[in-house]
Amino acid sequence: MLTIERLSGPFGAEITGLDLNTELDTATFDEIVEALHRHAVICIRGQQSLTPEKHIAFSRRFGELEVHVQSSFNLDGYPEIYCITNCVDEKGDALGLAEAGRVWHTDLSYMREPSRCSLLHAIEVPIDEDGNPLGDTLFASCTMAYEALADEMKERLCKMQAIHSYRQVYGRIKAKSKPGRQGLKDLTEEDFQKVPPAIHPAIIAHPHTGAPILFCDFGTTESFVGMGQDESDTLLEELTAHTVRPEFVYAHKWHGGDLMIWDNIQTQHFAVDDYWLPQRRRMQRTTVKGPAPQAAG
Repeated sequence: MLTIERLSGPFGAEITGLDLNTELDTATFDEIVEALHRHAVICIRGQQSLTPEKHIAFSRRFGELEVHVQSSFNLDGYPEIYCITNCVDEKGDALGLAEAGRVWHTDLSYMREPSRCSLLHAIEVPIDEDGNPLGDTLFASCTMAYEALADEMKERLCKMQAIHSYRQVYGRIKAKSKPGRQGLKDLTEEDFQKVPPAIHPAIIAHPHTGAPILFCDFGTTESFVGMGQDESDTLLEELTAHTVRPEFVYAHKWHGGDLMIWDNIQTQHFAVDDYWLPQRRRMQRTTVKGPAPQAAG
């Protein structure tokens, strides 16, 4: 039987009592969707035996799935699944992207239609010598961040737009990549042209709840429309620091079998880099397409 309980943090919930290798009835799935909108991130525990086929099938109930631009890291035979891992094969070749999420970001905000949500399945979780999990993922609530803004800032931002680009987040992650670990593949100018920048309102309305959301981040936001780069950088630094204040952040400590689903529209996330082979981290992610963001109000 499905049970939903709050996680230990300012937001988030965990769900137990489900086996996602079996198809859920409509009422149960609707409970999951409602919990996702209400809690922003939900962790469905105990999915150690979840197959790629069932991971994809469950994800598709949320909407159409994305195929990531870095396609060489997609799971063989399952292009909808993106492999996030520091593991290598017997030849030493990477089995996925090790450097995913090294900066605060919202998935695919550089697209005209950013993702609705992402579903990340923990197959192997690195642990320290005392058995404690490593490689936490931090989530920040952009809904809570908006609510805490001064009224003057809310009024200012509601009239503004921001430019988001894949080139920006690619460069940010590349700058943090460590030698000896599989990072992003080198891209050509032609590759970047396939993913042109997108312009979104700085304050958007959640498409399902209507709640206003602060929609800019360190990883993908290049600048604000009509603003000089220095002024834009200063404002972005102020807003991104505000968004990731401790009172708006939930830190998820992974356990094998966790399926973490985050409402990508109302959150940002960041992957903590505190492990190294032979500490193995192996995860598989699907990403659900979402609507084009609309200005709040």
